[in-house]
Amino acid sequence: MRSPTDQILLTLKMRGPQETLAVARRLGVSRQAALQTLTRLAADGLVSPVTERRGVGRPRQLWSLTAKAQARFPDTHAQLTVEMLDAVRTEFGEDGVERLIARREREQEAAYARALEPAVNFEGRLARLAALRAAEGYMAKWSRGEDGAYLLVENHCPICAAAAACQGFCRAELGLFRAALGPGVTVERTDHILAGARRCAYRITAPAA
Repeated sequence: MRSPTDQILLTLKMRGPQETLAVARRLGVSRQAALQTLTRLAADGLVSPVTERRGVGRPRQLWSLTAKAQARFPDTHAQLTVEMLDAVRTEFGEDGVERLIARREREQEAAYARALEPAVNFEGRLARLAALRAAEGYMAKWSRGEDGAYLLVENHCPICAAAAACQGFCRAELGLFRAALGPGVTVERTDHILAGARRCAYRITAPAA
């Protein structure tokens, strides 16, 4: 069972900035109890309060994760991966790095195709894709909007250091999703962690039936 600290950090990671009352409801505790924990986490440098104004009325106070808290979520073998990329770039140039990324993409496409094959419809494929990404550490989930388009959200990037060192990984990701979800699907990145967003998000449109 997660501690209140871990529950709060995970809530803010998955849902973005939250009011004290929203955190209390997620934890099933009183507002005062949640506030005490949030205040302690702020003193530890893990969360910070942000004032948000929306039109007239009192501004809202939201709690968000700090960079220190973000570091508690793993970036898989970050330093080793960056060092290996630098070594490949030094030995084989930028073209060598691109070939490495292309090979990884082909292998992922084949693995994803096998995993998604049992799905009977588009939503089934999307659900399986989100589950795969979640298992890989991306904290992924999906939903359908009122306009009929779908949203795939990744609340964490376990290869963020590698992606920052070589954005070919992010470019390959779009191709990977399009290949996995099938012909006629459009995938557009709407939020990007490397651009300063708290998450990566993708708007997905299924082909007409």
